[in-house]
Amino acid sequence: MEVAFGGPDGQVSQLSWERAVASVRFEELSPVSAFPVVPGRRWGPGWWWSATTGRHVVHGSVSMRTQLMVLDRDPAVAGLAGRPVRFVWRGEADGRVRSWVPQLFARYADGTGLFADCPSGPASGGIRAQRAGAVLEVACARVGWAYRRLEPLPAVVEANLRWLAGYRHPRYRGSSGLQASVVEAFAVSRPLFEGAVSVGDPLQVLPVVYHGLWSGRLVAGLDEPLHGGSLVWVPAVGGSGRGSGAGIDMLGGE
Repeated sequence: MEVAFGGPDGQVSQLSWERAVASVRFEELSPVSAFPVVPGRRWGPGWWWSATTGRHVVHGSVSMRTQLMVLDRDPAVAGLAGRPVRFVWRGEADGRVRSWVPQLFARYADGTGLFADCPSGPASGGIRAQRAGAVLEVACARVGWAYRRLEPLPAVVEANLRWLAGYRHPRYRGSSGLQASVVEAFAVSRPLFEGAVSVGDPLQVLPVVYHGLWSGRLVAGLDEPLHGGSLVWVPAVGGSGRGSGAGIDMLGGE
């Protein structure tokens, strides 16, 4: 198993998988190949501004943008990249050279990594995608990393996260005094709008509340539509409002 990737000078390098894992910062790489632009499709490639890295990450589909949003909110994720490498290997049965470019890479704070694809449905990509995924899963597990085909989120969860993502930028964090007041207001579970009004002008306070729900300083169940009556609270000490404590499994599974 080898991986090919582009350098700052645009030249493509190819290393053994194990050597690349030890020496390459995949999260800092540009896409090894461009996302296709399909005539007639209503959605094309775009950029996601990452609150985790403070940089833009390229994406090529709605489902990929959604998974970028999920990973960007995961407190364990430290870096993100779109299509940074091409995996190259020979098939065991026929010896033919095969390759696959995973859509996403996420670097975790502990140094491990996740390569992932973002299918819009279980059958997306066909049998070739399924076979490549099985090979990459084994290769990643061999070095203590992971490969996954990330399942689409439930529609309500996706809509809630998309709304909160609009407040992910640090400019919505608010002053330290306002942050403290918001946390104090939701020390005991209460409706979102009621808590915001108790702090001050909702036009100033609500963005701070939404940023808190994005960042995990506050918690709400996201498997039901988020509204003014949604219950909001402060996560338990040592916990995070960005994972299962928010009412969802952030990455899902197959």
